[in-house]
Amino acid sequence: MGKRNLILVAVLILSLTACQKSSDEPTLVESGMTAIEDGQYDDALTIFEKAITLEEDLIPAYRGQGLSYMGNGDYTDAVKSFDQALLLVSDKMHDIRKDILFYKASALYKQDDYIGTISVCDDILRIAEEGDAYYLRGTCYLENGEDEKAKENFDAAVSLQPKDYDLYLNIYESYREKKRSADGDVYLQTALNIKSEDEESAYQRARIYYYLENYRQAKDELQAMVEDKQAEALLLMGKIYMAMEDAAHSRNMYEQYMAVHGETPEAYNGIVLADIAEEEYDAALEQIQKGLALDAEEGKQELYFNEIVVYERQHKFDAAKEKAMQYQALYPQDEAGQREYEFLQTR
Repeated sequence: MGKRNLILVAVLILSLTACQKSSDEPTLVESGMTAIEDGQYDDALTIFEKAITLEEDLIPAYRGQGLSYMGNGDYTDAVKSFDQALLLVSDKMHDIRKDILFYKASALYKQDDYIGTISVCDDILRIAEEGDAYYLRGTCYLENGEDEKAKENFDAAVSLQPKDYDLYLNIYESYREKKRSADGDVYLQTALNIKSEDEESAYQRARIYYYLENYRQAKDELQAMVEDKQAEALLLMGKIYMAMEDAAHSRNMYEQYMAVHGETPEAYNGIVLADIAEEEYDAALEQIQKGLALDAEEGKQELYFNEIVVYERQHKFDAAKEKAMQYQALYPQDEAGQREYEFLQTR
């Protein structure tokens, strides 16, 4: 939903994690990072601000503060925090500098500051040849209409990470968002030529066939893993059936997933999509509430969004407008949510 999530995983975290004061007493930085993992970004900010005031582990404290701001969608302040951390990083701390620069680049990208992101990627690449930096820089060039530079950077990323399926899929997504899927298809076809017969590769090929809308081939790649009730395979097969407009089989995949692997917001959202497709709106709302009641955060954004959709389908526009307002408060950077709210203002 909205702009793709390009918050990159840290390259190294061991050097940035403070040592425990004792076997049972975490440092402030460790407590802050735990809060981030739990999605408690305001609590994390309070903890990191205390660490900074006490001058405790300042580099990881500023870094954690930046991550907390990013979690709250405050990318401007996130960049300021990362800059504070970078001021404290010595010339010899290459991996730590690279780690923080990646986060800074992601925060700038989230603000549509493509020139700034390119500059930070330049800084990363002066430290080391990193495929993710080339990929992100290529995406920014694509956004700026510099197609040749974009392709040069994408190709450089692939040359460094030739077996990274996620990279190929991300490049495809970058082109697809610019309505140039044909250019992205080239990278997906290249990924299909990776020589490997293990299950992980079969799953990745299924993902690629799904994006290429070759659903029969995607199903064939997944079939054995689905029979074994493997989690990721069941979730992907649910998406494939939905793309094939087979809501009943899609729902069945998510039900099998929850029977074996437990309830998750993502699985409930899959069932919600099947209910919406079959115009079972009351059932969809019931599934949404079950998913939102879970402790896990991943997948809840989609549930909140689809709650708006269901009320719209029921022509309950006042309820949809209220949910859209709540959604905007939770996810202020999501463009799809903004569009929904603007649309509902006219109803």
